[in-house]
Amino acid sequence: MASKLRTLGRFVKRISLFAVVLLLVVGYLTRELGSAGSQVRRPPPAPAETAESTASVEAETERPATSPTAKSRRIAGARRLDAVLEDHWREAGVEVAGDADWLTVCRRLSLGLVGSGLPLEEIRRLEALPEDERVEWQLKRLLADPRYHDYWAERFTRMFVGADDGPFITFRRRRFRFWLSDAIAANRPLDRLISDLVTARGLPTDRPEVNFLTVTMDSGEEGQPDPIRLAARVSRSMLGLRIDCLQCHDDFLGNVSLEADDRQPGELRHGTQQDFHRLAAFFAPARFSGLQGIGETDHAYQYQYLDAEEEVEVEPAVPLARHLLPESGTPRERLAGWLTHPENHQVSLHLAGRVWALMVGRPLTETIDNLPLDSSPHPVLRVLADELVDSGYDLRHLIGVIALSRAFGLDSEADFEITDRHEAELSVFPLSRLRPEQVAASVIQAARVKTVDRDSSLIVQLQRFGGVNDFVTRYGDISEDEFQQETITITQRLLMLNGKLVREYGEREPLLNATSHINLFARDDGEAIDNVYLCVLNRYPDADERETFLKRFAEARPERSSSAADSDSVDVAQPAGLGSWGGLFNRAASRPRERMIEDLFWVLVNSSEFSWNH
Repeated sequence: MASKLRTLGRFVKRISLFAVVLLLVVGYLTRELGSAGSQVRRPPPAPAETAESTASVEAETERPATSPTAKSRRIAGARRLDAVLEDHWREAGVEVAGDADWLTVCRRLSLGLVGSGLPLEEIRRLEALPEDERVEWQLKRLLADPRYHDYWAERFTRMFVGADDGPFITFRRRRFRFWLSDAIAANRPLDRLISDLVTARGLPTDRPEVNFLTVTMDSGEEGQPDPIRLAARVSRSMLGLRIDCLQCHDDFLGNVSLEADDRQPGELRHGTQQDFHRLAAFFAPARFSGLQGIGETDHAYQYQYLDAEEEVEVEPAVPLARHLLPESGTPRERLAGWLTHPENHQVSLHLAGRVWALMVGRPLTETIDNLPLDSSPHPVLRVLADELVDSGYDLRHLIGVIALSRAFGLDSEADFEITDRHEAELSVFPLSRLRPEQVAASVIQAARVKTVDRDSSLIVQLQRFGGVNDFVTRYGDISEDEFQQETITITQRLLMLNGKLVREYGEREPLLNATSHINLFARDDGEAIDNVYLCVLNRYPDADERETFLKRFAEARPERSSSAADSDSVDVAQPAGLGSWGGLFNRAASRPRERMIEDLFWVLVNSSEFSWNH
């Protein structure tokens, strides 16, 4: 009797466990598919606005909070930028394109801030707002989104320490990236960020900023940071000057021009070896010592110059604006004070150019890390640099000024012939190819109705992590030179046409993929076409595109589903179950349109429009 009771107890436990798992699965399906259905179906026309309806929309969209002062400062900065640009266009005598639609501008924001296109879920939220508020709402929402913190942290990581893995023991790339993400989330001023990196002390595990120094410990003196590599990194990532070519010899070709007299910026001279190695000398006292990590010592910097017979001790000095260098403090503290001085315009110009390039996809100069002193910077850079310094090196303020400016909202098409000069003068929005990580993230986001972020299920997050890494490896990682505009290769094109990522994310997957959700919940072919366009290209199809694909959908249905209609007595002209839960199980009825949706997804992902920021 006792054994029977034990057997019965085990049976009841198994049944109970099975019931709990079944309830969890049903709950997940109900939540995910129900949410997908609400996003796929076109919202009804908005009623006339009243106080109650406006309050309801604001509640549903969870409007991000921002202070009136910050908002007004961003708008004022954007208007100052617009005024300078209008004067510049007038003097240059160039035609100016019209304004882009709000969906295009919001896609640019999403690509610039989080590295992927707009999810359908966000588009539906934006459509519930008044049109003149949508861009600003999206900007505020993305600036508070952890995806922005993580994406820009990776971009800054590549800028400060490169894309290599570095020394195995003394470099913790992941810790460094997380530290940058936290700093961006807290909106830490960029001058403090630079100062923390240059003056870092301690162990790379306890003080993540120390990794800026320890990443160079696999070269130079064994077990110590390399002052030469650190000087090259500072010159490119903070100063915006390529003076690392002066490491071996003086400048004989006129490629590096520096100030002859720091109080008279107009007088220039050729760079010398001394200019570079005096900058490197600031990092010589930074020494790694066992369990204490990086500390400050009295270690001197010595170097044997070209054609010299022996090494000489090199005193620290900066290559320009020497009067801004503090007289007191340790060498690295003095260097940090010089780099972050409000009057060090070279640094503020470079940082402003970096932020512009990340937002737009293309730098304002030929190379992102070289602003030569012998050429005048673009007037946009001057305005943005002033905004950065005047705001206390506020990164979010600078991003807001760019995003709300007229230049960021211009169309990339015009009723006049667009030349390279129009793009250089910013009278049209410049076209730029998406970087590999942007292509991969955009494909994955296009295949999901809901936003892929930290709140997504663990399965979705793992798929995104593995999908992006695998795609970038195969597509080709461009390392830290992220803004080189190179033509697409045959291998890259084949990867988009036949690769695993596009194939898996575009095929039938009822629980996750947008193609299946659109097939299930779209009430007609036109709504299905609209949703595929919104997911992939973040816009509605024009009249010709819509008519073309409606014909293709209509032609495909009778031809492919005649046998299913005869056997199951299903009216294929009006597929049973589409737009309802029945479509999940009635595969014979929904398969023809589902295949057309999958084909349309593949076609749009492989279009040039998808792979470019425009």
